Amino acid sequence: MKRRRIPVVVLLGPTGVGKTDLLSTLLPGCIEVVSADAFQVYRGMDIGTAKPSPELRARVPHHLIDIREPHEQYTVGDFVQEADAVIPRIVERGRLPLVSGGTAYYLRHFLFGLPATPPVDDDVRAKVSRFMESSGLEQAYARLKEVDPVSASRISPRDAYRISRALEVWEQTGRPLSSFPMMQGPREEYDVLLVGLSRGREELRERIERRVWRMCEEGLAEEVARLRARGCTARTPGMRAIGYREFFEHEGAPLEEIARAIVRHTRQFAKRQLTFFRSFPGVHWFSADKPEEISRLVHLVEEFFSTRMG
Repeated sequence: MKRRRIPVVVLLGPTGVGKTDLLSTLLPGCIEVVSADAFQVYRGMDIGTAKPSPELRARVPHHLIDIREPHEQYTVGDFVQEADAVIPRIVERGRLPLVSGGTAYYLRHFLFGLPATPPVDDDVRAKVSRFMESSGLEQAYARLKEVDPVSASRISPRDAYRISRALEVWEQTGRPLSSFPMMQGPREEYDVLLVGLSRGREELRERIERRVWRMCEEGLAEEVARLRARGCTARTPGMRAIGYREFFEHEGAPLEEIARAIVRHTRQFAKRQLTFFRSFPGVHWFSADKPEEISRLVHLVEEFFSTRMG
């Protein structure tokens, strides 16, 4: 007998599109959010990661936020394992799990499974770490383009963790990470409703700029100073995040210069996110700036809840 699939809503959209704003209007009291954000997992990184407010989290329970210290690694495998653990418990409470976040490869692997890559030996990991430290990120990315151009095209030149991971797989196996097969279809344990939010290009660019300046006004520089006082450096895993790494890359620069760099990097990131999300099959897309489309989105989620959870 076939086991009943677990209903899940997955909310996609680039940084700044308005995913968090939507959460307070969706099925009040009936959903719990599973955060798919690679940096909201870290304690003390609140302003720069745009964590949901304590007020929203009091109304709508959120999971996989504030579960690691900034110096700890957090991988896509950790995310999939922990999301898989928490989602059935949400359903047992009679609530609908909603996976939402901007880390595209977390969402891809949650939906389609992890590639069957072998474990990496400690000496290989140490070798790659030494290479990246001595050669720098630019040279490491150039090396990745040589050995695995497909993975390089999917990874930001500034994403040290994913560059390192792809190089480790190459060193361990002699094969590019992109050659390891993904699952050919969606994971069978989940009954997924995929919804996506988009906005016009110029409006999204303006929202991102306003958001970054608001973070600065709310004390982003002071937050980074507190993290540095706790021992965080440019090599700390949490400090790879946009909004934090710029303080190390522009050491001693005026806040205005740092903020401009954050705006630039966030806009570039949002563009990559949207390109990636557009490749996902079966997404119901809605314009976040059109109230009638948001009403349709809310109705779609309500209908999904009533048919799957009723």
